[in-house]
Amino acid sequence: MLLTREPGPEQIKSLKLYKDMGLSDEEFQMVEDILGRIPNYTETGLFSVMWSEHCSYKNSKPVLKKFPVTGEKVLQGPGEGAGIVDIGDNQAVVFKIESHNHPSAIEPFQGAATGVGGIIRDVFSMGARPVALLNSLRFGELSSPKVKYLFKEVVAGIAGYGNCIGIPTVGGEVQFDASYEGNPLVNAMCVGIIDHKDIKKGQAHGVGNPVMYVGAKTGRDGIHGATFASEELNEQSEDKRPAVQVGDPFMEKLLLEACLELVQCDALVGIQDMGAAGLTSSSAEMASKAGMGIEMNLDKVPQRETGMTAYEMMLSESQERMLIVVEKGREQEIIDICSKYDLDAVTIGLVTDDKQLRLIHNGETVAEVPADALAEEAPVYHKPSSEPEYFRLYQEMPNETPGVADYQETLLSLLKQPTIASKEWVYDQYDYMVRTNTVVAPGSDAAVVRIRGTKKALAMTTDCNSRYIYLDPETGGKIAVAEAARNIICSGGEPLAITDCLNFGNPEKPEIFWQLEKAVDGMSEACRKLNTPVISGNVSLYNETNGTAVYPTPVVGMVGLIDDISHVTTQSFKQEGDFIYLLGEAADEFGGSELQKLVHGKIFGKAPMLNIEKEAEHQRQVLNSIKKGLISSAHDVAEGGLAVALAESLIGTGMGARVALSGESTSALFSESQSRFLLSVKEENREEFESLSSAVLIGKVTSDPQLQIMVEGNQVISLPVEELKKAWKGAIPCLLN
Repeated sequence: MLLTREPGPEQIKSLKLYKDMGLSDEEFQMVEDILGRIPNYTETGLFSVMWSEHCSYKNSKPVLKKFPVTGEKVLQGPGEGAGIVDIGDNQAVVFKIESHNHPSAIEPFQGAATGVGGIIRDVFSMGARPVALLNSLRFGELSSPKVKYLFKEVVAGIAGYGNCIGIPTVGGEVQFDASYEGNPLVNAMCVGIIDHKDIKKGQAHGVGNPVMYVGAKTGRDGIHGATFASEELNEQSEDKRPAVQVGDPFMEKLLLEACLELVQCDALVGIQDMGAAGLTSSSAEMASKAGMGIEMNLDKVPQRETGMTAYEMMLSESQERMLIVVEKGREQEIIDICSKYDLDAVTIGLVTDDKQLRLIHNGETVAEVPADALAEEAPVYHKPSSEPEYFRLYQEMPNETPGVADYQETLLSLLKQPTIASKEWVYDQYDYMVRTNTVVAPGSDAAVVRIRGTKKALAMTTDCNSRYIYLDPETGGKIAVAEAARNIICSGGEPLAITDCLNFGNPEKPEIFWQLEKAVDGMSEACRKLNTPVISGNVSLYNETNGTAVYPTPVVGMVGLIDDISHVTTQSFKQEGDFIYLLGEAADEFGGSELQKLVHGKIFGKAPMLNIEKEAEHQRQVLNSIKKGLISSAHDVAEGGLAVALAESLIGTGMGARVALSGESTSALFSESQSRFLLSVKEENREEFESLSSAVLIGKVTSDPQLQIMVEGNQVISLPVEELKKAWKGAIPCLLN
């Protein structure tokens, strides 16, 4: 007989207590049908977290199947803690990005900190040593006191965790828009390096093998965190504060080193982080993936609070914990390794062949459910999708060039826009040089980290212009992947693969689900064309506050391989006399642009066009020229257009530039047309470069620290670089004071 200390099965059903846990009437009936009886309180809790969108992807699975997930270099695609790509010499890169949006909205410091801790565990649970962290952040406008508070606390939380654990935070992006006012997005990415022989998976093989708990003790923090992440925010969300976990980076450092030593021990069979849904997800998923079952005695779970129920222990999301399976009879080897790091390593269960997740507490069976029903067999929904009215209206609008009276003042104003302005205030709080492998620090197109003992390096970036995606999700999805690839190319790397974090509103609204579908269509097409399969990722839905959704924000995290560290390229102009080239043409495209937002205070119309064939060709030209040593600097033309890219390439160099452009002035300067690169080339390389590239010569780097731009023979900009620098560097600190 199944016993429970909480409300009985009949009460759960009659009072519909399961609804408070996140299950619908239909889903509760499905659970009844699976078990052949009404579930008890603990079992209801298990299904509620595992069938949440955060754990099961029940609303997004049909869409995610569109992604290309394989490739000749892919060693592990979606389905494990992180994805893995071969980088030669029996080495591989391991990476993943995940969201911690809802916790960060409620408790920004700990929400962001534990987001960092969780993504690190996903990487080292695969057997990899983490070598770099990145992030992608979205906030409301910095005119709001609440947004300033959230921004400061999130950055402090990221810095606090990453700096303490000793992993450099080397890159990322921060964008600001009113749509994120009540629901900031906090996406954390981790990159690691592994030898092929050390790759581990979260699978519970071997009947009779012990299941062991390693790491911090279990408390009551984070209970139902997965369910909390699968619902909209509202005025009552502050009441969810107990659902936010509390991280301990010093404990995580011990766990990291212990796990990397465990990976070298052949007694280890499987390992998985206790992330979202804690002990429930790790045990059910490890059993299901292996086609096995697990029986656990919860009395043996290390607990930091007294009187914890089975429900609380299974749903707790306390941080810095791992579940492992080891060969029977070799438990002491695991205990000895963990004891060196003062970590608990306790046998709490064993692998069974009956495919059940069975829980014992106080000598009684308190839950017995099929592991597959919790994991692989969660319900999948095909949500209705409909094109929003705003999209049709925007598509019918003609391209409109915003009116600009003063080009110089407009450039300075654009440089002050928080999305464009220097993010030094952010990354100066991060230790980006720890471990001394950082070759290119935050501030260039992509970060670069050397691979010790080799000539190789990894380039890495996070990208997404959510304004484009709001205006046209399919085109915007392509642009997100293409821009990430451009940033990798500009750094001298060849794009390998992507990880994504799909941040959207409520998928039960047909217009929101349409945004998700179309964005994935666009991303998938770009990934296929640019040969960057999707190897891992995360879906974060229900990013709404009081019924208003954030802009659709499918963040792309991309890693590229630099064959030789001598190929590393940055965006800054290098020396006087270098020739300045522009690859790609400007068109009258301002939908979703920084200039449109600056002039009109809102965005509308069509997103910029993207010709994926042209994009691939331009990327190929630039990378070939970099590998031949012909390019001195490379910079993606993105937010703010060419004038902003020129300013960014000059700031901090002590030099200037004279540039002559053709076409209409506003478009030539500020259009955000895609597939464009700003390049500089030494005089002696000019002839060979021009033979390999279709780039157009537009100017020269000068010793006079002025940016001078002529359009159709008329000088439209003549500004000291120091004035550009002051506008760009001072904007965010000024807004925060």
